[in-house]
Amino acid sequence: MTIRVLLVDDESLLRLAFRMVLDAEPDMDPVGEAADGSQALQLARQLRPDVVLMDIRMPGTDGIATTRRIAQELPHTRVLILTTFDLDEYAFATLRAGASGFLLKNSRPEDLLAGIRSVAAGDAVVAPRITRRLLQTFAHQLPHSTSPDDDERVGRLTVREREVLVHVAQGRSNAEIAVALHLAETTVKTHLSRILMKLELRDRAQAIVFAYETRLIQPP
Repeated sequence: MTIRVLLVDDESLLRLAFRMVLDAEPDMDPVGEAADGSQALQLARQLRPDVVLMDIRMPGTDGIATTRRIAQELPHTRVLILTTFDLDEYAFATLRAGASGFLLKNSRPEDLLAGIRSVAAGDAVVAPRITRRLLQTFAHQLPHSTSPDDDERVGRLTVREREVLVHVAQGRSNAEIAVALHLAETTVKTHLSRILMKLELRDRAQAIVFAYETRLIQPP
């Protein structure tokens, strides 16, 4: 299946570089380019790309607001954020807005391609521990809730699903969770799929954000 990618960055040379990388791949199709968030949203509505490769800091409508609109309006389009720093509060904000992960702008071409393919397949492209580190660093930006029970969505989960979600938020991989809970790794994957479905979340990154927002896990 060809992955249709929309390139969004206010630097034309960067867009050209990304297009050259994608053009060399038989399963990639860069369907459009945008220099700001407003243009990106308009093209996303028209082209319905599988993945939007999104810059954060742009003139006019920034990547955070654009990501939020795309997540709301185009549930089948995934957003992969491009950032300069791995611990960037703007990157943190885009995860909360609905992005499926982020990559550094100086990532190797093979990492960029792998990230796009992972996002298109429905996975998150931020290592769980990096996501956790982001959330810990910018925990002061999270809304304050006195108890997980304040969010009715938490009540949709079984006891086992809550356990799995806490382990996910702690940055553990499926294999590590399987060992900790004495489960098969395939069982962990099944639990995680049900968690995402019940909580109406896109992917693992969003599940980690949810766990912190609802105080299922407390940042240090």
